Amino acid sequence: MAFLQSQPPREPFLHAPGSVLGLIGVLIAIHLAVAFVPIPFDALAPYAFIPARYSEGAPPLELVLPLVSHMFLHGSFLHLIINCAWLLAFGPVVARRLGGLGFFAFFLSCGAAGALMELALAWGAPEAMIGASGGISGLMAAGFRMMRWPGAPTGVRLVPIFSRPILTFTGLWLLTNLIFGLTGFGTGNSGDQIAWQAHMGGYLFGLLTIGLFDRRRAAD
Repeated sequence: MAFLQSQPPREPFLHAPGSVLGLIGVLIAIHLAVAFVPIPFDALAPYAFIPARYSEGAPPLELVLPLVSHMFLHGSFLHLIINCAWLLAFGPVVARRLGGLGFFAFFLSCGAAGALMELALAWGAPEAMIGASGGISGLMAAGFRMMRWPGAPTGVRLVPIFSRPILTFTGLWLLTNLIFGLTGFGTGNSGDQIAWQAHMGGYLFGLLTIGLFDRRRAAD
């Protein structure tokens, strides 16, 4: 993906905003607790996003809470490391623009939108979805709209959605995830799959709504 984007100045890890580092710390702490404390799966299942719950008429709390709580669980240390790396890559630019509270609100909203896309495209599926990749996909979309691309119009806070670089990357991102979904290419040895529906939902939500979050921040 690097060949598509203008290269912003590189900054040391510890210069990332505290909101981003804090979120990464929370994700790591939760995964360490799950990995090293003998917690039965039944105790964690209510926090995972399982589309079948919605077709079976689960209690309201079990339908609302997983829209967000699934983002704080990860299936393996590799899953966690990849998501934290992407969060560190795209989170800072969004956090600096929106502020800490705006960053968290945007991240959680994108993750919930990703879960709803999973629900729409995998209605009734019994498999549990976990991981922060839906929210991170939304941060990625927002970050690309905040970058100063070569030839981008001046005097605007966000690069237009219908500009060539945004359309190009969006098309590639959606196509890649569709390939994962239709071919099963992202299935690992354990049977775990890439949450391609959540990636698409979070990305599209972030792409379309970052302007609303950004305008609210600019008005404060």
